[in-house]
Amino acid sequence: MFRSLRTRNYRLFATGQVVSNTGTWMQRVAQDWLVLDLTHGSGTALGITTGLQFLPMLLFGLWGGVIADRYPKRRVLMITQVAMGLLALILGVLAITGTAQVWHVYLLAFGLGLATVVDNPSRQSFVVEMVGKRDLPNAIALNSATFNGARLVGPAVAGVLIAWLGTGPVFLLNAASFGAVLFGMYLMRESELHASEPVKRAKGQLREGLRYVRGRRDLMLVLLLVGFVAMFGMNFQITIALVAREVFKTGASSFGLASSMLALGALTGALLAARRATRPRLRVLVGAAILFGALEMLTGLMPYYWSFLVLLVPTGIVLMTFTTAANSTLQLTVAPEMRGRVMALYMFVFLGTNPLGAPMVGWMAEQFGPRLSIVLGGLISMLAASAVALLAVPRGGLRPALTRALRRRPANSEA
Repeated sequence: MFRSLRTRNYRLFATGQVVSNTGTWMQRVAQDWLVLDLTHGSGTALGITTGLQFLPMLLFGLWGGVIADRYPKRRVLMITQVAMGLLALILGVLAITGTAQVWHVYLLAFGLGLATVVDNPSRQSFVVEMVGKRDLPNAIALNSATFNGARLVGPAVAGVLIAWLGTGPVFLLNAASFGAVLFGMYLMRESELHASEPVKRAKGQLREGLRYVRGRRDLMLVLLLVGFVAMFGMNFQITIALVAREVFKTGASSFGLASSMLALGALTGALLAARRATRPRLRVLVGAAILFGALEMLTGLMPYYWSFLVLLVPTGIVLMTFTTAANSTLQLTVAPEMRGRVMALYMFVFLGTNPLGAPMVGWMAEQFGPRLSIVLGGLISMLAASAVALLAVPRGGLRPALTRALRRRPANSEA
């Protein structure tokens, strides 16, 4: 299950990620709490903060991939980690001194989004340079496990610290957590990295990356499927809150429990993916998307809150199987000099479409009820996966495939 940890460089990286991801989840909770405190409970201000943090991904996300391909990824990551740590430090000092204003949070959230634009594709494509192609699926799954493990621990720790010390110390702890990543990268042995040759600076490199993906039908199908599932099927932050409040009439603690159950499923799914990590195939990706859609529909139809909670666990497991397979498929099938730009496009589709789909999911919940918004999200995911499965059949190969399937039917089956 943990075979990629045998690689010293990845072991250092993963250890730093455990610490840093926990700090990141702590800051997310503290940032939301600080905004609500400064604005006396304004949900609009909270939405603006989240939107500003995602806006750079929509505006500049693809350029981050150009930077990841153009410069050594280890060096780029050290710069982005320093930048993120400084932003958390500034916010912590402002909060502790009592001088923080909501526009400070807006500005720093936007700055964090800018750093993430470069950090995401560099970090995603750096994994293969640490472990090689053979252990890449396992390493991707373990990355997901550390992320979701921190998602379980971080918010709980943040809640205790905010109640005890306030938001300022939480930001400072997150700033310090980036030191673990930087120290691990400093100790890495550069001679043991499977580093790809940086692409020389030239005009049109962003367009070159887009043309490369457009010319690869297999990559287009993966990105198409990820886009639909992310846009309509993965808006759990909205749908779970609405179902908890409007359908089952529960409070904030119950909403937190539902989020934890989904995170538990995601963590379990990541560990299972690490255990069986093999070179992924498109049919695994399509099958996981179809099963995810079916489970999401069932979750939305659960009559009791306890059954709703129970179904969130297998839904999280299958969702993590899907995302791990999508990430591995892209990284293992692209040219090394294009990996950064392709992964930037993947993160753009994976994260950028989610804020676009959230208003639509919210509108469907208002018009047709929270349950139906979940059911429709699952249905759209299933239809998108089915369409991709049909498109993946080689041109002219659909009819022969159906003919062979019919010939294999038992002789006593009904017509």
